[in-house]
Amino acid sequence: MGILDKLFGEFIDVIEWTDDSPNTMVYRFERYGNEIKYGAMLTVRESQTAVLVNEGQIADVFRPGLYQLETRNMPIMTTLQSWPHGFSSPFKAEVYFINMRRFTDLKWGTKNPLMLRDKEFGPVRLRAFGTYTLRVIDPKVFLQEIVGTGGHFQTGDISDQLRNLIVSRFADILGESGIPLLDLAANYDELGDFITQKIRPEFAAYGLDVLQMLVENISLPPQVETALDKRTSMGIIGDLGRYTQFQTAEALAAAAKNPSGAAGDGIGMGMGFAIAQNLGQNLAQNNTQTAVPPPLPATTLYFVAIAGQQQGPFNSSQLQEKIKTGEVGRDTLVWSEALVEWTAAEKVAELAITFTQMPPPLPKH
Repeated sequence: MGILDKLFGEFIDVIEWTDDSPNTMVYRFERYGNEIKYGAMLTVRESQTAVLVNEGQIADVFRPGLYQLETRNMPIMTTLQSWPHGFSSPFKAEVYFINMRRFTDLKWGTKNPLMLRDKEFGPVRLRAFGTYTLRVIDPKVFLQEIVGTGGHFQTGDISDQLRNLIVSRFADILGESGIPLLDLAANYDELGDFITQKIRPEFAAYGLDVLQMLVENISLPPQVETALDKRTSMGIIGDLGRYTQFQTAEALAAAAKNPSGAAGDGIGMGMGFAIAQNLGQNLAQNNTQTAVPPPLPATTLYFVAIAGQQQGPFNSSQLQEKIKTGEVGRDTLVWSEALVEWTAAEKVAELAITFTQMPPPLPKH
């Protein structure tokens, strides 16, 4: 800078910063030789914090508002410099503006697959990626630990470090969650909240806070995904025998629409034989499955009136034995669900045949 720049820098007494970029976290206000005029006006806007650094030491931190840089509102700076009241020449210091707003849509992801053990599939390799949101919560710590003396600090200057921090913890956190592999997609929100709480203390060591971490995708290697797709397809197909028949019939219909000489006829004939054999086997299997015996005939139960008392129920075989022993006679009253009222035994068709097979009573002498 020339002498005009030096003079112009000393006469300008307004210190402020407006951010026109989406990713600037820290901006150092440039002055010639870091000289700031005594009594200069410092404007700190909402979502900003200004840090005054003198000879490598943080002198004062200014929250949103309008400040006049003089000894009465810079007590720390006054102590460091031992200024007498009313000192009016420029002093050497640096002003850093810290952007306190939220920085959204920051990317994270695994460069290499993570090896994990799943209860169902055993050892698996996973890739994961997503986004996260952060902001500065402690300007002094952030300036001391991360920014240093840089004059223009952006999210890209720290995103690699933060991504490595997230990924290094992701495998441990995923293992601790105990979520099965096939249930991960249904638990992305819960997993993101769980990871956020786990890594928040480590971000705080940098003066940062991770407000939200989103898991957008967790994927398997292509070969494993292909095998899993086949397994899913088998589950959707269900009956492989019927699916094979359907595929064979479709192929036969396609061959009939596109004949290709003798070769096509031979192929069609072979497929026809295969279908016939397949159908025959299925019909035989269906016949075997449907050949079941009919239900057993229902047994009629009878109640009998013997010596004025109701006895039973007896099935027809038991009642026939009582007829043969003479305990039940022709005129003995019987009843079943098929009879409207009590009826003589010889008038019941199922019992009448038993009486005809018995010899008549002996004649009396």
